[in-house]
Amino acid sequence: MPPAEFFVRLQHGITGGFAPPTPNAIFTIASTPTLPHLQVTTAVRPHGTPALQAAVPKELALDDGNQALVDELSRILESIPVESPPGSEDIYGLDTSIVFATDKWQWQNGGPAGCGGGTSSVQATDEDKIKFVRAVEIVKKLVGHEGEL
Repeated sequence: MPPAEFFVRLQHGITGGFAPPTPNAIFTIASTPTLPHLQVTTAVRPHGTPALQAAVPKELALDDGNQALVDELSRILESIPVESPPGSEDIYGLDTSIVFATDKWQWQNGGPAGCGGGTSSVQATDEDKIKFVRAVEIVKKLVGHEGEL
């Protein structure tokens, strides 16, 4: 079980190159020991528009079902690799990054500024890619965004 305090950020739109990536969606989930719920924000860029919509905050109960999803997300991310060096290559091929941070550990793919077009010395296996797809599904379910990114 992850600690009572954690932060998750999913960004769709991480591949760039000469220009930085343009995100299509950014979802965040935060938990603090002083609050009985998760704090969630979603910001999506509608197709054909130049910018993300303003982040929409909401609260999500940290009930058994949601806690089980957070626990599953934590286990998945602990079991799959990240690219090396950070930000070199989108090894999962989804143009999506996830940051999961607690006071004990952190997992992040995609680098702080996205993926810039290098080659990673670490590659994801087909099994790793399936697990990453599930991790993305979990975050989308928690924030209430079941559609395409």
